[in-house]
Amino acid sequence: MNTRFANGWNAAQARLAMMLDPVVTNLNTGSFGPLPKAVFERVTHLRHRLAEEPMDFLIREMPNHLWQARTALADFLHADPCRLIFTANVTTSINLIASSLKLSAPGEILLTDHEYGAMHWCWERAAQALGLTLRTFALPILAREPQEIVDAASAAMSARTRLFFFSHVLSPTGLVLPAKELCAAARRRGILTVVDGAHAPAMVPLDLDDLGADFYGANCHKWLLAPTGCGFLYLGKGNEDRLQPLQVSWGWRPDRTKLDERDDAGSTPRIRFYEFEGTRDICPWLTVPTAIDFQQALGFDIIRKHNEGLAQKVRDRFARIPQVSLATPTHADLHGFLTAFRLPPSVDAPSWRKALWERYRIEAPIVERPEGLLLRVSTHFYNTAEEIDRLGAAVETLLAKR
Repeated sequence: MNTRFANGWNAAQARLAMMLDPVVTNLNTGSFGPLPKAVFERVTHLRHRLAEEPMDFLIREMPNHLWQARTALADFLHADPCRLIFTANVTTSINLIASSLKLSAPGEILLTDHEYGAMHWCWERAAQALGLTLRTFALPILAREPQEIVDAASAAMSARTRLFFFSHVLSPTGLVLPAKELCAAARRRGILTVVDGAHAPAMVPLDLDDLGADFYGANCHKWLLAPTGCGFLYLGKGNEDRLQPLQVSWGWRPDRTKLDERDDAGSTPRIRFYEFEGTRDICPWLTVPTAIDFQQALGFDIIRKHNEGLAQKVRDRFARIPQVSLATPTHADLHGFLTAFRLPPSVDAPSWRKALWERYRIEAPIVERPEGLLLRVSTHFYNTAEEIDRLGAAVETLLAKR
């Protein structure tokens, strides 16, 4: 692909700016993004300062870094920094909601049937604690139009539904759900919305205030390419005081005043209430501006167009393998840069995982679903057509040896 990025780099130069093991074909940004060298150098510098003079760093330097990181991320997400809480990851974010949100019983929590397993368990526990039931509905996962998904969700909502939880981008298949329309459908019925945006930042354009979720959690360590340990929770307007922190620490101030004014800790009294959990390494949070700047220099729109070409390359390559079938919609609004393929029933997942890694040094997950196995392929700007061909050839060989 002859992409020329905004800073003048070609695709090969952009790839060289990444920390990638040269012997590994990494087609799994959907699980963990590798780091740009600039991001690694920044987080390493911050950790060096933390290591050599913890008091000076945590008390004097860190607050300004934290506020800068918060405002940079808020600008990127089109969000209010005073409602943006840094967390370790989306799992922490969703657990904070599920562990403290009060919902009236009897009633139900509604999920799609394609939610991430750990998050399903999270809401299962919450439903038990609140005296609610948990119900799932079938998503039209090969929908031809976004409205098919909105119609299916709307039909599943009832007078008993207290909360609707769904993923912005489905982890198994990469299907991008029409989040804004789903939130609006729930709001019209008085139903709270919690969105798992684990894969969304830097994969799909985000305007969190326009999207209209009551709560939105996500990761920065996937497509945004920030360090591991960086996620966030965004509080929709009117929901600022509905939750309780998972830990009580020095952010807990029963006599808090001026809740949304910047404080001397790089946050606000309201955010610090949720965010401060005692002494820990928050250098990954502080590195978010560098991660944003890195891809901004390449040009997010150019990256998106380049990655669309890579996703099409994946579809074209696997269309030549008759034993697999596409499991991700082709409608432009319903897919991003995660592409999944259904594998034959005779495939043994453990042996394939072992072979892909040990024999071919390929990172591409085999996802186990009730309806069968999926091969999921992630393609970011640093991936190449040759890597896609390498995976395709490996799959053909493994299928021939079944």
